Amino acid sequence: MATTQPVTDWKKEWFEIEDAAYLNTAAFAPMPRVSLRAVQASLEAKTFPHHVGDSAFFEVPNRLRASIASLIGSNPEEIALTTGASTGLAAVAHGLTWKPDDEIITAKGEFPVQYATWKPLEEREGVKLKIVAPRDRFITADDLIAAMTPRTRAISVSHVRFDDGSLLDASRVAAACHAQGAMLVLDASQSCGAVPVDVNELGADFLVCAGYKWLLGPWGTGFIWFKREQLDTLRPGPFYWLAQGKDSFSALNYVDPTPSRSADRWDAAEASTYFNFNLAAMDASVDFVLRVGPGFVLEHNRRLIELLFVRLPKDCVPASPLDSAQRGPFGCFTAPTLEKTTELYKKLRKENVVVSMREGRIRVSPHLFNSDQDIDRLVGVVTA
Repeated sequence: MATTQPVTDWKKEWFEIEDAAYLNTAAFAPMPRVSLRAVQASLEAKTFPHHVGDSAFFEVPNRLRASIASLIGSNPEEIALTTGASTGLAAVAHGLTWKPDDEIITAKGEFPVQYATWKPLEEREGVKLKIVAPRDRFITADDLIAAMTPRTRAISVSHVRFDDGSLLDASRVAAACHAQGAMLVLDASQSCGAVPVDVNELGADFLVCAGYKWLLGPWGTGFIWFKREQLDTLRPGPFYWLAQGKDSFSALNYVDPTPSRSADRWDAAEASTYFNFNLAAMDASVDFVLRVGPGFVLEHNRRLIELLFVRLPKDCVPASPLDSAQRGPFGCFTAPTLEKTTELYKKLRKENVVVSMREGRIRVSPHLFNSDQDIDRLVGVVTA
């Protein structure tokens, strides 16, 4: 698992954003300096490819797989490298065998990837997508478990919600799923890298994640983790020709290739090689996240969000769980009306306080390059 190494000033690990208070990691994270250096090295290798041996095609993705496995408490053989959460979720949807009237549960207001993945299966496979609304303010494990029926085959939801930052008790949902032979498909895009994640404790069957948020990688990166028992249950399909479980070009079968029995059989074609600049950056970024430690990021962010909530003017209210134990690495707030919230968001962006507006809430998502001064600047704009 990830461990924290002391650094005097983590902010120096990024290029300074001088013209803005950037509080938008949940949308798109700035890459640390080490990741840019990795991209530059990859560009150099592409410029002078004779300087790089063939082994790089295999060593770099395998090293990244090992880093991700260390981050989430799994084995490298259970990790496939993807271009984002969408490709990971699609691999699950198309790999599983479905029966008519199988039920898939997700939550109301979920990130659109849930609907874009599962809705087409209603027509293709005859399954039913059930969308569950929360009984209270935020979706909970109880809401999802209460919605289960004997036909429920899978629950597919986010570990941390993109629109309110609420943190799901995934282990309870997983236990309920497994009690009746169903599966939990978990999107960790808003948690992995900034919340300690252990797949054994979570109990999920599949975990997908985008790389460009809390993993600090570029757009077009991500991974999917498969529970070992699920790998052999997936239907065969097209696979990346390099994904044969070999460690050199000479060992590959060019005439009758057979896919790897490990998760790399589901690697995104062409995206999982060293000469893909994105992969080089992702390799460096995940290694950096491991050095920092997700728990350290979470502690830092929760302190800043607590500071924000305390300093908000009375006409603005938190729109995320107040209990930090029920909240991920960011927080949201609203003004009295949607119209005023929208006006406030535009005002913040005009003053170069970079936040997001999601589902009528202003989302504030800091990282280690942020400090109390950034929260002060935000509050100053809000109260002006």
